[in-house]
Parts: sequence; C-alpha cells; structure tokens
Amino acid sequence: MGEYTTAADDNLLGIGDKAQLNEMEAKGVLRAEEYMLDLDFPVEITTSLILDIHRTAFGEIYEWAGKWRDKDLQVGSYIPPKHFNVPRLMAEFTYDLNYRLQNTDGNDSEALVRELAWAHHRMVHIHPFVNGNGRSARLITNLMAYMHGYQSVELYQREGDGRKKYLQAVKLADTYDFSELEQIIRGQLTLL
Repeated sequence: MGEYTTAADDNLLGIGDKAQLNEMEAKGVLRAEEYMLDLDFPVEITTSLILDIHRTAFGEIYEWAGKWRDKDLQVGSYIPPKHFNVPRLMAEFTYDLNYRLQNTDGNDSEALVRELAWAHHRMVHIHPFVNGNGRSARLITNLMAYMHGYQSVELYQREGDGRKKYLQAVKLADTYDFSELEQIIRGQLTLL
C-alpha cells in the first residue's frame, strides 16, 4: 500500500538514489520507535501524538511529514476518504481507539489482538498522510503493543509471501473480516 516515495524532488535532501532514500526512511522509523518507547505509559493516543510520530519518522526527509494529507489519493485500486475528511476521521479514530483501549483487559491477549487489528486497519483505511501510512499504522500498532507489555508486531515484509498475506489481510478487513489480520498479529504478539 504505497510504501515507497519515488520522486527525488519530493525529499528535502534532494536524494535521487532510491536505496539511500529507503535507508533514510528506515532510520526515521527506528527513530520514531525510540521516541515511542521513551513515552510514559500508559499514554493517550491523540491526533497530536500520531502527527508527532509521523514527523519523527519522516521529518528529516520530507516537508509533508507530521501533516495530514491535503490532497486526494488513489492507492492501487483503493481510494481513501477525501482529504478534507482526514482531520475529523482521525479525531474520531483516536476517540474510538482510546475508548476501546480503556475497555480492554490488559491481561486478555485475544482482546488486544482484536484491538490491534481494528486500529491498524482503521488507520490504513483513513490513509491520513501523503506517504508513510502503512509504516505509521504499524508504529501505532506497536505503540499499543508496548503499552500492554508486548514487543513490536512485525506485520509486514517488503516482499514475498509475508507481504502478500499482509495485503490480503488488509483487503479482507475492508469487508469487516479481521480474522486474517488478527491471525498475523496473534502470531507476532510476544511479551517484552
């Protein structure tokens, strides 16, 4: 789902080499992971926090980092909600997410699996950023896992069978069937 930024003129550093750009992005995502691990748990997941995480991951490279998208997109055959709906949808998302987390028994791993799948899919569905949406959704999924004493959840591989299974699970979740996404998460959920 739109994982790579390809235009060299799109980045602040003028990097034209795709491999170098991917490496810079990967370092930014690691920086965002460290930022999240330094938070005082439990934390309320707010739109400001999500924007901060996105800015931490991509701010050294892109002007659009840490800002809701201001244009409409098409990602493959998927058309995300109109850009002007993103702030409202993300506010509703964080409200729903925090309500769901407050009502999830921290010792019930199956309940947590359901919430992680729901949150991950909802954020990918809204597609709030120009780019980095899948990575941001995975970061928020990881933040939720950390808050409950679990390690990061490796939902996605860039290529191969793991990538196909992940994309298939997200598409299935579009029909409100979260079973495959839950299965991937369940297989990755490990206590710290």
